[in-house]
Amino acid sequence: MMLLALSLAALPAQASSPEPADSATDSSPVVLHYLASDALADDDPASDDTEEDEDSVKSEKEAVKSGSADPKKAEEATGKKAKKRIIKVIQKKNFMKIGRYEVGPEIGFVTNDPFLNRYVIGATIDYHVTEIFAAEIQLAYSPILGSGGENDPDWKKLSKQLLLENSVSPDISKLDAMGSAALAFSPIYGKAAVGRKIIAFDMYGAFGLGVVHTADDPKALQVDPGDPAFVGSDQEWHPTTIIAGGARVAFGESVAARIEGKSMSYIETINSTTLEMKNNFLLQGGVTFFFPSMK
Repeated sequence: MMLLALSLAALPAQASSPEPADSATDSSPVVLHYLASDALADDDPASDDTEEDEDSVKSEKEAVKSGSADPKKAEEATGKKAKKRIIKVIQKKNFMKIGRYEVGPEIGFVTNDPFLNRYVIGATIDYHVTEIFAAEIQLAYSPILGSGGENDPDWKKLSKQLLLENSVSPDISKLDAMGSAALAFSPIYGKAAVGRKIIAFDMYGAFGLGVVHTADDPKALQVDPGDPAFVGSDQEWHPTTIIAGGARVAFGESVAARIEGKSMSYIETINSTTLEMKNNFLLQGGVTFFFPSMK
């Protein structure tokens, strides 16, 4: 720091002055020492405020890290030094369903039948009222590939063992057709980056009602095909409830892949006398197409 020294010398006494000459204090020099740094501090009072603000910001941040202070207070202190800017980025939704039809083929199989192999081919038709809700119709057919016996492709290993080795007749009825109407909803929507492409997907559920058609196997039941008790219940339509859920992955604006699980519960009549609750869980997938084009 620079030290300024100001020296003031006493003026000589005039001859006409009536004051006594022994006043030594008036004739001795007076020396004042003045610090330049003090002058600067006094001239700039905002410097003290700046240091206090910086200390306040630092102390509030440390208090927040230790969990002993209010984060809002720290944000206010930080705002004294710099203003925060919030930048919001809104990406365009590249796949929309509202007001569009969704149509496509599906294939699947029944997963929980211990006695029979049931493969299903069908189609789905959806109309998307909004981005979340849609009305859905599904139709499916499950072909009967054999007429019973050891070489029947519809029979699983358990059925062959029970019938051919143990002479036990399991309750076998082949699901061969179905139709349903449901209300679908898609509450979850997202995007995923695959390479340089952005793929949209959603997850959905569906609840509705439908009908299923079943055909009994006389060889599995070990009955005469002409038996009146058998004929009365060998071909039946059953009302069923539908609970389904799945996921849809969109590849562009008009094409999507779907995978879906569907539970169908209904009551079946056996030999025209016995009622039995049945549940078939169908796992299916397919490709669907959307039209008209997005607006």
